[in-house]
Amino acid sequence: MLENSNQNGVVLFAKQSGKTSFSSLNTIKHALHTKKVGHTGTLDSFASGLLVVCCGQLTRLASYITAFDKTYDAVIEFGSETDTLEWSGDIVKTAALPTRAQVEEAVAAHTGTLMQTPPLFSALHIHGERASDIARSGRSVELPSRNIIVYSAQVQEFLLIGDSAVQAVRVTFAVSKGTYIRSLARDIGMYCGSVGHLAGLRRISVGDFMLEEAAGAHLLKPFTIASVYEEITAVRNAPICDDDSAMHSVKKSNVGNFEADETELQLQHCVRKKMLPMSEQLAVACGFDVLYIRAQHETDFLHGRQLSEKMFTRENSMNAHVASFSEQHSASLRWGAKNYAHSESETAARLSRTAVFSESGVFLGVIEKNTTSAYTYAFVCSRC
Repeated sequence: MLENSNQNGVVLFAKQSGKTSFSSLNTIKHALHTKKVGHTGTLDSFASGLLVVCCGQLTRLASYITAFDKTYDAVIEFGSETDTLEWSGDIVKTAALPTRAQVEEAVAAHTGTLMQTPPLFSALHIHGERASDIARSGRSVELPSRNIIVYSAQVQEFLLIGDSAVQAVRVTFAVSKGTYIRSLARDIGMYCGSVGHLAGLRRISVGDFMLEEAAGAHLLKPFTIASVYEEITAVRNAPICDDDSAMHSVKKSNVGNFEADETELQLQHCVRKKMLPMSEQLAVACGFDVLYIRAQHETDFLHGRQLSEKMFTRENSMNAHVASFSEQHSASLRWGAKNYAHSESETAARLSRTAVFSESGVFLGVIEKNTTSAYTYAFVCSRC
């Protein structure tokens, strides 16, 4: 059975802290009446912020968006380090609090190209086994360090004890794919001569996609040191429950067998309203070049026949609008836009992948350039 075209799109979704990324997708599944959804990079359950979710046939775009650089707001607490490198873990080290000058120096030192050791509690696989599963079993394993890039790090606020001892700091980081902010918290704490862990984390951008544009962003409280500690206190004082969805009160509604409160129903409506169907503008935001298949070659493309340059054109009435969208979107990028550059790997990927549309603007699929600069198919959409 052909998919409903209303299910094919990209949803920017604001994940609440205290919920897993997987369970957060339930809202989108029920809103769009589909099980075919995939996020482009998880957030830990204690974290909040932007999930970029591909739906329907556009789930095939997820691997492209996963490679994007990201920005985060993070609250680092000093004086203790946990096994998970975030506040809910077990404390494994303690140390004296650093001074404000030490923290500022440490944050500045953790920019540029760095070697980072990922946290043991992570989704990385070691010899076919998840690192987090190894950690929970009590075994130890040494994770290899790897190159990351911290494009910029800006201190936003401090929480001081007395005149100079820093209990916590809030920092905004712009980082490359694969950067663990939990590891940055650990390393910044060590650089200070102290120890540290994450008390709070919020993802505010993925590539050119911004949290403020996401469904549910209005439900997130302002991210400050004070709000982070208020939430930690509330969670610690709350009754223990096995299902993270139990944190949210529900009542029955007439949406299949799903139980949802009024807030959830409004959020589902927001998802439907904000879902982005694949368009030339969205392709630009996803980092694709845009080409149009000539009408006489459209059937050849849909049947996967050999590609050649003559099948495509850049001429379309939308082109000026696409360029305008790109410029406007780039101008309003993250707080550090003028100091920010895409990593070499992301730039190369953006230059090699192309979204193909019909002359009337219908998205047909993705092609890529191989090492000989010839086009090859990445995927072709079935017609809806």
